[in-house]
Amino acid sequence: MSEQERSQERAQQQSQNTGRGFGSGAGGPHAGQEQVQRQTQESDAAFDALLDQIDAVLETNAEEYVRSFVQKGGQ
Repeated sequence: MSEQERSQERAQQQSQNTGRGFGSGAGGPHAGQEQVQRQTQESDAAFDALLDQIDAVLETNAEEYVRSFVQKGGQ
């Protein structure tokens, strides 16, 4: 699986998780803590997906970037 496919999969998982409501719990003493943990996990997933997308772009442009620094004909 390529980096881009993994990032798309993470983005889909994150979008599925954002549709869930937080107010459906029993409201126990740990309900706020669970909500924070859920939000943190979703933020981490979104951040990882973004980093994977950046990495994929860098990989595709790396060859062109390196070629721009290669000296041509003894320059």
